[in-house]
Amino acid sequence: MSSSISMPSISPKVESAAPVAGADTAASKPKPCCVCKDEKAQRDDCMLFSKSDDPTSDCKPIIDQYKTCMAGFGFKI
Repeated sequence: MSSSISMPSISPKVESAAPVAGADTAASKPKPCCVCKDEKAQRDDCMLFSKSDDPTSDCKPIIDQYKTCMAGFGFKI
């Protein structure tokens, strides 16, 4: 006595494949820690090892170079 029971098939819900506008730009934009590494190292060295009483004014050209580099990748600092 075997009886076969027919079970309804349940298919998983399929989400639309339309890309989200915010996700696309976030994926293409690099992380701030991964860009301008040379400029950041120069800025940090200047600030840390400056003999000046005001390292910010002493290192201003290097800081501006770093800010320009970061702005090129879309970061505002």
